[in-house]
Order: sequence, then C-alpha cells, then structure tokens
Amino acid sequence: MKIAVLGAGLIGGPMARDLAVGGEFDVTVADLNPVALQRLSEVDHITPIQIDVSDKAALTRIVQPVDLVINAVPGFMGFKTLTTIIEAGKNAVDIAFFPEDPFVLDDLAKSKGITAVVDCGVAPGMSNMLVGLGHRRLDHTETAIIYVGGLPEIRQWPYEYKAVFSPVDVIEEYVRPAVYVENGVVVKRPAMSDPELIDFPGIGTLEAFNTDGVRSLYKTLEIPNMKEKTLRYPGHIEKIAVLRESGFFNTEPVEINGVKIRPLDVTAKLLFPMWQLKPGEADFTIMKIVVEGEQAGRKTRYTWDLLDRLDPASGIHSMARTTGYTATMAARLISQNRFHRAGIVVPEQIGSEPACMEFILKGLADRGVIYHEKKETL
Repeated sequence: MKIAVLGAGLIGGPMARDLAVGGEFDVTVADLNPVALQRLSEVDHITPIQIDVSDKAALTRIVQPVDLVINAVPGFMGFKTLTTIIEAGKNAVDIAFFPEDPFVLDDLAKSKGITAVVDCGVAPGMSNMLVGLGHRRLDHTETAIIYVGGLPEIRQWPYEYKAVFSPVDVIEEYVRPAVYVENGVVVKRPAMSDPELIDFPGIGTLEAFNTDGVRSLYKTLEIPNMKEKTLRYPGHIEKIAVLRESGFFNTEPVEINGVKIRPLDVTAKLLFPMWQLKPGEADFTIMKIVVEGEQAGRKTRYTWDLLDRLDPASGIHSMARTTGYTATMAARLISQNRFHRAGIVVPEQIGSEPACMEFILKGLADRGVIYHEKKETL
C-alpha cells in the first residue's frame, strides 16, 4: 500500500520512518525544504519529492498514485490542502489543526466515499479519542477536562519553551479564542484566560490556561462540562500576553520605512530560532485527561495520564512521537479496514469504538508512548 506524507519536518519525518519500517508501506514524502528531504533520502521504502504543497496541481499529481495521505502542513495551509486531497478521492489523516470548520468538507468526502480523520495528533487527537472512550463507558458523562503540554526538559530564559512544529501554529494557541462548555452552555473565552497552577508528579508545578483544544467535542458529545488547558512552565503566560497585547501577533500589515510588514511574520521569524528544539535537546509531553460521570448508578471517574520523553535511541522528540504516532496508527486503522465511516471523522468518533482504541493504544505502547488508565468509584 502507498502513503504520502505532506511535510518532512520534525513530525513528518518520524511519521514517514514509522510507516516505512519493514516495508509496511511505500511512503512518498513531499516538502519544499531540501534539507528536510535529504534526511530521508536513504531510508528504505521512502521516496522524498520536493514540491510546493500549496501548488494544487503539483499536490494532486503527488497524491494521485497513493491510497492514503497524511497532512502535516502548517495550520494556515491545512484546510486548502485537505480539500485538494479529498477532491482527489484519497483517504486522509490530518494533523494540520487548521482554524476552519472541517465539517464543511463532509459532503464532499462522503461523495468521494473516503475517510478523512482530522485533528489527529496528540491534543487534539488522542485527547479527544480518550474523552470519547470514557464517554462511551459511562452511562452519563458530566465532565471532561484535558490538560496537555509539550515542554523542554531544560528551562532556558526568557520563554522556557521549545517546539517541534511551526512557530505560527504555536502562536495560534495564544490568539485563537478558546471554546469550552460550562453547565451545558458553549462559552468562548480569550486564549490564555483562567490561569491556574497544577502539580504533576515527576515534573513539578506547571501553569495551565485555556486554549482551543475542545475543538469538535462540543459538537459531537453531550457532555455539559468540557475544557482543555495547555501547560507551560510558570511565568510563560505573562510574557506571551505582553507580546500579544502589544500587537506582535497581529496579522494586519504595518508600514515601516515604506515597506508593509505583518507583525506576526516578524515575531515568528525572531521566536523560531529561540523555540526550535535542536537535535538531541530533550523534551517531554505531559497530558492528563479526566472524564467523570455515572456508571451503574455510581459516580465514576476515568483518568488517563501520559508522561513521554525524547527517545534517546532514535533521537525523536516526544512531541513528534506522541503527535506523529497517533496519526500513523490512525492511518493503519483505515488501511487495515478496522474503521469504516465515510466523510469527515473526528477523533472522538474513533474513541467511541473500543476495538479501535485498543488497536491504537497498543500501537502507541509498542512505540513507547504509554497512557496510564485509572478508574475510580467516587
């Protein structure tokens, strides 16, 4: 079977390698960056191709011969790219985390008879799947809370933060309004609102704040209280808030010496070298998912905890592992005909099928990404 991975970066590269192991898939990797492609040029069963993915004609040529496409482009390109993939009649797994409503593509995907799983990273992605699994187990679900963050092991001033993906996508977390559900009412709050400090064993105290991670959950699951919060080292919010309120994340161009420049572009250019995880720099991904409700007449809580670190043997960063391997396991789920649903699919719909979750959780555990589950009767 043939798969195309769009993006050869620090997440796209590990996904391609994972799919190509043992010749399980013949993988085409498309990217504009020749350096990223060069890292994959001698890997068996991987064919790197340099193209501009935003070129619709070129993208269509790349995906035409394959059976499934993994979309790992930056968020601002994600919706348009996924549209082209669906128009080509190809199954897809998408981790672009774009701001547009994916369900507007549902009719198109159904007309093509294909499955397109969106928001299929670690969070959103596995977070939604596990909320879906908890909701399926309970007779009535009252609350679902997601705490998640990817952080460097070593804290370095001034931001104490590093990322393996586009800085523009990171900044989106700080500017895109957070949607959550409170007492059955959908609420929209500014990103980084409602900060709180939370202690995590083995890590210490982290800062949690509202971000747009609930995503499709409030549309697909009847849970009266749902919220996602991103985790950072304490003090991070205040520094980012100063940048945001000062206009450094604005997308409207400003004129400087006769040249129009978007403040966001300048900010991303300056921050990326500071935020980029270098090879060998250790990171960790931490996530806690709490789903509470009633089961067999008793109040019950399901909790899933993840603490994943850089794999020293392969050098693959934790955020790449937790995000990328969720997507590759979803790709296997589709390619092996273990999941059948035409149209736009959100991760909680996979999570509501126990056999699918068993398959994905085992695949992740085999790759060292382990979610620890606990059930409590309250």
